[in-house]
Amino acid sequence: MHRSREHKMIAGVCGGLAERFNMPPTVVRLLFVASCILPGPQFVAYLIMWVLFPKAPARKYAHH
Repeated sequence: MHRSREHKMIAGVCGGLAERFNMPPTVVRLLFVASCILPGPQFVAYLIMWVLFPKAPARKYAHH
């Protein structure tokens, strides 16, 4: 599990989850925002994932 470098808006957590579960990042973001109307520790979980999940490895591009 990692935070996305390509699909990030804040820290790449939702983008990383989207990549892991092969989902569009926008869908994961909308699900997260929608879940915030329910009681629970959604923001705390996001912060914990931000701290614990490493960034995805940088892609190495061939220079021509």
